Amino acid sequence: MPGRTATAKGPKDQPDPFRSVVSCLLSAQSRDANTAAATKALFALATTPGAMLALSEGMIAAAIKPCGLYNTKARNIRRLCHVLLDDLGGIVPQTREGLMRLPGIGRKCADIVLSFTFEKDVIAVDTHVHRVANRIGLTEARTADETARQLEEQAPPWARRDGHFWLIQFGKAICVARRPKCGTCFLNDHCGYFTATG
Repeated sequence: MPGRTATAKGPKDQPDPFRSVVSCLLSAQSRDANTAAATKALFALATTPGAMLALSEGMIAAAIKPCGLYNTKARNIRRLCHVLLDDLGGIVPQTREGLMRLPGIGRKCADIVLSFTFEKDVIAVDTHVHRVANRIGLTEARTADETARQLEEQAPPWARRDGHFWLIQFGKAICVARRPKCGTCFLNDHCGYFTATG
């Protein structure tokens, strides 16, 4: 697993922290293709917090409709922009705590922005990482947030920069959701799932 590659970019390849955090907000419970359509439509209308607040909630919701939950997300985008401008001088925070104070931003999104946009050494936990970490026995957690907390506590410093990338690549290539390739997996002699099911 190669880890972080030279082409790894911010969420949905956005060029600045504001658009990265908004696109991450839009990606919640949305397929990549739908998120891409929503971000393209939204950022064709506005690319800064001030410009976004010039749009009505209805205009934002119409633009992001492909990504689902568009009414709630539109409301959170406007609230997020107000917080950025009113409390933070228009600057997206570079800490997990600061990002999680933004409306609509939870731990997963905060860690993804930290890792991809600000290149911080954190293991962002998405669906793939959560599944793999718990399946092979790196963590024992029911939720992605708990998986993230356990990985943060247990992962050695040298593994934090690329941990997200290793686990997600492994989850897409070998430890897939359905029919994991346990028989040919190079970790099967260390894997709790293989031991229990093999």
